[in-house]
Amino acid sequence: MGAVREGAVRAVLIDIDGVLTVSWKPLPGTVEALRTVREAGLGVALVTNTTSRTRASIASTLADSGFPVTAEDILTAPAVTAAHLAARYPGARCALLNSGDIAEDLAGLTLVDTDVDVVVIGGAGPEFGYAALDRAFGHLQRGARLVAMHRNSYWRTDAGLRLDSGAFVTGLEAAARVEAEVTGKPSPAFFATALARLGVGADEALMVGDDIESDVLAAQRAGITGVLVRTGKYLPRTHREASGTPDHVVDSFADLPGLLGLGPV
Repeated sequence: MGAVREGAVRAVLIDIDGVLTVSWKPLPGTVEALRTVREAGLGVALVTNTTSRTRASIASTLADSGFPVTAEDILTAPAVTAAHLAARYPGARCALLNSGDIAEDLAGLTLVDTDVDVVVIGGAGPEFGYAALDRAFGHLQRGARLVAMHRNSYWRTDAGLRLDSGAFVTGLEAAARVEAEVTGKPSPAFFATALARLGVGADEALMVGDDIESDVLAAQRAGITGVLVRTGKYLPRTHREASGTPDHVVDSFADLPGLLGLGPV
């Protein structure tokens, strides 16, 4: 797979966890690669299903590591979820099950424990015990809607792969006989929001991710060029068994400038 045609890309969508960082530590060459992309004048949106931190917190951590980013460059699943709920269920009483403090990105939502209209599932962690999941199941049985910020099955940390909330979302769907509305990747609305923010068309954008289904193939279905990196949660088995073929595969985000014709291939 050769370099992308010169001038074909005006903006780059980039997953964070597993692509730029692992456990918030920069992967080799990623800081320099992102600087090269920005210096070339390309639009940048960091699009993440991370639900443990706010946009401001993510931006601060990345900037401290040398990445040239601000909170305005970051689009998170919680922020998109808040906008989705405000538009589709205005004034709804929402029960949130999530690991991490994301209240800042959920401003405007009414978070409650009783008389629930919508169960909102974020990222998994210690909070996802039996009692919490059973409460969510009870709300769904009484007619509440189910909204999931994502349905990732796992993510990679410096200690290895960790179970994520996709497994619990699937279980709640089966038990309560409901279907979750997914607001983060791979939702088409998530990619549309990122493109609108960057002011480019799908055919002018490129998505870089380590999750072949939720990042890369989902972006390709939205008309965006997909680039799979062999870092983060990448596994040869999931690559072989995927539902489609990435437009491009590179070893690391550090190889992106070469793919875009901005530096050595």
